[in-house]
Amino acid sequence: MLTEKQLSEIRRLQEICETADGIQIKLNWDMLRKREPGLKQDFFLYENEELIAFAAIYGFGNKAEICGMVNPAYRRRGIFSRMLQDAISEARNLEYHKILLNAPARSDSARKFIEKTGAIFLIAEYQMKWEGGTIPDSSDVSLRPSNDEDFDLEVQLDVDCFGYKRSEAEKYRAQLKAEDKSAYYILEHKGTAAGKVRVWEENGEAWIYGFAVTPKEQGKGIGRKTLAAIIREETEKQNGIYLEVEAENMHALKLYESCGFKTYDAQDYYLAT
Repeated sequence: MLTEKQLSEIRRLQEICETADGIQIKLNWDMLRKREPGLKQDFFLYENEELIAFAAIYGFGNKAEICGMVNPAYRRRGIFSRMLQDAISEARNLEYHKILLNAPARSDSARKFIEKTGAIFLIAEYQMKWEGGTIPDSSDVSLRPSNDEDFDLEVQLDVDCFGYKRSEAEKYRAQLKAEDKSAYYILEHKGTAAGKVRVWEENGEAWIYGFAVTPKEQGKGIGRKTLAAIIREETEKQNGIYLEVEAENMHALKLYESCGFKTYDAQDYYLAT
């Protein structure tokens, strides 16, 4: 588990890099704050007691994502090349089947660096924020906190909607539930369990993750009504509302846009070779 001092150092380095480059770096703070003991997932480099480079592995079932950053004053020294190789090697030791390298889409330097490693562009992901608008009626959809009895449903939704193998989904679900900052909900439509969603709140932001509706309940407007319920609750808390969606997922993208979400940034993912 990372200490508060380490988290503060990472946050400071992120601010330095984002200000210098005019980008947003995706560091998955919900995962950084609840690391599994005994796993080497985070890589630090200090100079004169200052954190000058950081990289992290984030596990999602059989897939690992790696993202990192180097203080602009210390770049072009091969620092991140060595750190990235260490992270990729460790991800392979952890037996991830697929290793993705993440970079802000607007960072030409990150793209050129990753391409030099031989990694292959795989997908783009849009980051979206709710910008207001009419909130649809959600009276026949309700959200209740998930409990231990919902574990099988949540696992099956990850299998059906996100392509996980069952063993991978079980591991990932257990990993997520060890985290203490998220709220996990089961969607109910007319009294029947119809899906799941996770909401992570911090510093006036609410992020929507793992949003899935059971195949037999899809096409009934449940997704739109669930978003409406979350928007209504989070706006009452005065939280900004955010989510992420793969650029190729046009159905989800259109749904989110119709509910008032607008794209403000994008992340690119490359397959490590």
